Amino acid sequence: MKETLTIIDNRTDLRYEVPIHQGTVRTMDLRKIQAGPGDFGLMGYDPAFMNTASCQSAITFIDGDKGILRYRGYAIEHLAEKCSFLEVAYLLLFGELPTAAELNAWVDTVTHHTMIHETTKKFLEGFRYDAHPMGMFISTVAALSTVYPEARNVHDPALRHLQMCRLVGKVPTIAAYTYRHSLGYPYVYPDNELSYTANFMNMLWKMVEPKYQANAQLARALDILFILHADHEQNCSANVMRSVGSSQADPFVSVAAAAAALSGPLHGGANEEVLRMLDEIGSKDKVWSYLEQVKAGHGKLMGFGHRIYKNYDPRAQIIKWAANQVFEVTGRNPKLEIALELERIALEDDYFVKRRLYPNVDFYSGIMYQAMGFQPDLFTVLFAIPRTVGWLAQWQEMVQDPEQKIARPRQVYIGSEQRDFLPIERRGVRAASSAT
Repeated sequence: MKETLTIIDNRTDLRYEVPIHQGTVRTMDLRKIQAGPGDFGLMGYDPAFMNTASCQSAITFIDGDKGILRYRGYAIEHLAEKCSFLEVAYLLLFGELPTAAELNAWVDTVTHHTMIHETTKKFLEGFRYDAHPMGMFISTVAALSTVYPEARNVHDPALRHLQMCRLVGKVPTIAAYTYRHSLGYPYVYPDNELSYTANFMNMLWKMVEPKYQANAQLARALDILFILHADHEQNCSANVMRSVGSSQADPFVSVAAAAAALSGPLHGGANEEVLRMLDEIGSKDKVWSYLEQVKAGHGKLMGFGHRIYKNYDPRAQIIKWAANQVFEVTGRNPKLEIALELERIALEDDYFVKRRLYPNVDFYSGIMYQAMGFQPDLFTVLFAIPRTVGWLAQWQEMVQDPEQKIARPRQVYIGSEQRDFLPIERRGVRAASSAT
C-alpha cells in the first residue's frame, strides 16, 4: 500500500502527492501547492490545535475513545496501584521504571533538593496576605531562575538533570509555603525522613508538635492523585512548556509559564468549578432538576466530558476508588452523595450518553482534596506539583529533538490592506459606535 495522499488543486487542476507518516502529513509539504507564481503556498488552519500534531513524543499515550492512558507504555491503573509518585516521576523523566538501587538514589537526590534558599522565602513574604496561592507559586518558581543562573545552559545534560531534580524537590516546598503565607503561619522546613507526599503534608500542617506524623492512608491517596496528574500528553500547559522552552528559556521560567496556563479555570481550575456546581445543586434530591436545566441549555455539567476522552476517563475511576480510602479516615464529604447521584443519572440519561459525556478526572478530585483539608484556592497548586514532572519530561524531550525549532505558528491575516497614512489633523472624528 502506498503511504501517500494525492491532492488535486481545483484552482489549477494540478495534482500533488504528499507523503503520509504515522497517520499524519507534514503541513510544510502543503507549501508546494500554489495558485500561481509568487503564491506563498497552502497552509493548514487549525485554531486551538484541534487536529494538529506539533511534536513526536514517547512519553504519554492516550486513546480517548477507549479510555486508555499510559505513561511510557505502562497502564495508568497499574502505576497508580503499584508505584509511588517518585517512582512514576523517574519513569516519565528517564523512560524506564527504576531498579531498587536507582529508585533509592533518585528519592535521596530529590529529598535533598527540597530546601529553598532563604532569600526565596523573603520573596514570598513580599506578597499580600490574601494573594492567591497560584500567583505566588508561579512567581516564586520563576524567581528560582535568578537563584540558579547556570540553568540557562539547557544543552548541558548534567545541568539539565540538576535543574529537574531541583524543581521536583522544591515545588512541594513552594506550594506549602504559599499556603502557610496565606494563613500567616511560619514556614516549616522539609523533613528528610518523610516520604514525598508525607513531607508535603508536614510542611502544610505541622504546628507545634515536635514531629509531624502524616496519616499513611491520606499520604498514599495524595501519592495516587499525584501519579494521575503527572502528565497528560499535549495539553494546554504542556504545549506552553514546549513553546517557551523552544526559545531555550531555562526550565524555571518555562515551568512558571506552564503553571500560568494551568491556572486558568478551563485547565487546572475545573475541579473547583465542580465543587461550585455541587454547592449550587445543594442536595441529592435536586440532582434530577439540575440535569434537566442543563439539558435545556441553562448551566453546564462540570466534571463531565473531555476534549480527548469520549469514554470514561480512566483517572476518574481510580480517583473514585481513592476517594473512598480518604473518606474512611475523614468521614464522607456531604457533596459525595450529590456527586454519586449526579453520575448515576447522567450515565443512564440518553442526552448525556449520546454525547459521550462521562466523568473526568476533575469530578471527584475536588471532593477528595476538600475532604483531606485543602482549600479550593490551593487545588491548582496541588495539580502543579505532580504536573511539574510531566512538563519537565516534555521539555527535555523537546530540547533533545533535532526536529524542534523555536515555536512560531503562522496566521491567516484578515486585517486591512495597505492604507495611506494621514497626519493627525486630517483624521477627523470617528463615530462614537466605532470608537467603543
